[in-house]
Amino acid sequence: MSAAVRLLVLLSLILAAAFARAEAPSPKPTPTPTAKLAVGARTIFVFRSAIAGFPPQDRADGARKRLDRVLAAGGAQRPSIRSIGEGTQVLLDGQLLFLVTPADVNALAGDTTDAVAADSAAMLGKALLEQREQGSPRYLLTAGAWCLAATVAYVLGLRGLGALHRRIRVWTTRSVGRRLDRIRVRNVALLDAGHVVRFVRQGSGVLAWSLRLFATFLWASFLLGHIPYFRSWHERLSDYLLETALEAAASAARAVPGLLVVAAIAALARLAILTAGSLLRRVESGELQVGWLDRDTALPTRRLLNVGIVLFALAMAYPYLPGAHTAAFQGVTVLAGLMVSIGGSSLVAQGASGLILTYTRSLRKGDYVRIGESEGTVLEIGMFETRLHTGLGAEVSIPNALVLSHTTKNFSRTAPGAGHALEAAVTVGYDTPWRQVHAMLRQAARETDGILADPAPYVIQAALSDFYIGYRLVAQAGAASPRGRAELQGRLHQRIVDVFNLNGVSMTSPHFVQEPVKPHVVPPSSWSPPPAAAQAAAPGTEQQPG
Repeated sequence: MSAAVRLLVLLSLILAAAFARAEAPSPKPTPTPTAKLAVGARTIFVFRSAIAGFPPQDRADGARKRLDRVLAAGGAQRPSIRSIGEGTQVLLDGQLLFLVTPADVNALAGDTTDAVAADSAAMLGKALLEQREQGSPRYLLTAGAWCLAATVAYVLGLRGLGALHRRIRVWTTRSVGRRLDRIRVRNVALLDAGHVVRFVRQGSGVLAWSLRLFATFLWASFLLGHIPYFRSWHERLSDYLLETALEAAASAARAVPGLLVVAAIAALARLAILTAGSLLRRVESGELQVGWLDRDTALPTRRLLNVGIVLFALAMAYPYLPGAHTAAFQGVTVLAGLMVSIGGSSLVAQGASGLILTYTRSLRKGDYVRIGESEGTVLEIGMFETRLHTGLGAEVSIPNALVLSHTTKNFSRTAPGAGHALEAAVTVGYDTPWRQVHAMLRQAARETDGILADPAPYVIQAALSDFYIGYRLVAQAGAASPRGRAELQGRLHQRIVDVFNLNGVSMTSPHFVQEPVKPHVVPPSSWSPPPAAAQAAAPGTEQQPG
């Protein structure tokens, strides 16, 4: 093996060892065990460091022995502190109990040896006082009497809350239910008294149980405060209740400015809604004319403005609502937005179609229209659907997107004035003169009650098919209701059949299987048989061939 190869192998081994040492986890430092000095149910001090080779447990045991010696001496049991160079001493009747060193306190939290020693001395004083009270028959009798009185008051309070709850239930059933039954609109009860009474009962039950729990809390805290051994638990309960109350009060105080801003935004939004509503109601009634707005678009415009103002006010007030910046509130809003975005696509499409129909004015309330296979009078153009009333006693609801995608025939826009356009289509063979067919159709229109003479009915030759001619009679109907228009359509068809029968013209459309032997043509001499002959010379009618 050459020297270069050996050097390379040696370098590789050195690097591998270095990487292995770098990747090897460093041993975690062993935490120093702690020991505490306790008197009764109270912890006086927690030893966290060693002094002169004595671990915390030895320090705690030594402090306990010194405390027992001082108590056995029968002194006044007055704790105190004294600062020295190594820390702060805790004394009892002038005798040293233990030393608080800088290693025993949390300097990062701002604790000092003097402050910690002062807290330990105060805790020691409470613990010694409780020990003396436990050995005092007079104090125990007095505390027992107070506990018995508190228990009697607690039981009476629970009974009083139960009686008050029952009275509220009876009053709710009698008074609230009777008053709610009086709230009627057009002799119809507006509210369900049973549901409201049940809700009030449940609310009063929740309130009563909350008061019972609060009374139990106060009673237990009072009893623990008069039993020396459990007084520390009383202090913890009192501190917890006080902290909860202070936190709730602070949260309410912090929420007041935001709620005032929300109230101001709500007031401004309400003022804007009332102002816009007053203006648009005047446009809707015809009292005021505002450019592109008219009676048909005033109502949907007012609704859109109200929705827009409310949404804008919500967006402005959202940051000031209590809890708006919490994760729970934000999660609920994200979930609501996700549900609306996923499930509201079709609703948005229908709403957009409704707005297009409203503002393009292709349909209006009261127009007689044909949408696809549906025909009738427009009852309402809603946000999501359009409703038609047919002349056959049915009401048809058509989605606005479907209305927008279909061809709409509006029979109310062909001529000014009331009424609707009316159509009748017939097919007649080529062997019947077209002038005669025109005259018969116009005669049938004139003889039908309900057809307006002005504008005059007219006939259009709509198609020249292989075997027949398609004719379409267009007239103006005076009937305003869909049922009246349907009946008028029937009468017009009946009169057309009668006129054709009286003039000997067959309405059967011919279909040839083979070429006819005789050509089916009309000679000029037969172009104007009755009743066309009587109208040939009238102004504006077809002229005879010269």
